[in-house]
Amino acid sequence: MRKKEKYIVVTFSSTTKAMEMEKKCKNKNIPGRLIPVPESIAAGCGMCWCTKLEQKEILEQFLKEENLSIQNLKECFI
Repeated sequence: MRKKEKYIVVTFSSTTKAMEMEKKCKNKNIPGRLIPVPESIAAGCGMCWCTKLEQKEILEQFLKEENLSIQNLKECFI
């Protein structure tokens, strides 16, 4: 069994918003990817952006700069 690690998870109210996040992150070389929302978190669309915990400050600054609409930002073991 794989050891769970702590990640930053960003949830969205719609799949469209999740896809917008993915596109903008790829354009700005922000590491991470879209994954199904972990069972321990409730989210509107079922998809979330996941990145390593070390990226938290960079991600928070990016979200402010891009004015992206998110549902929540949490730390989660995956």
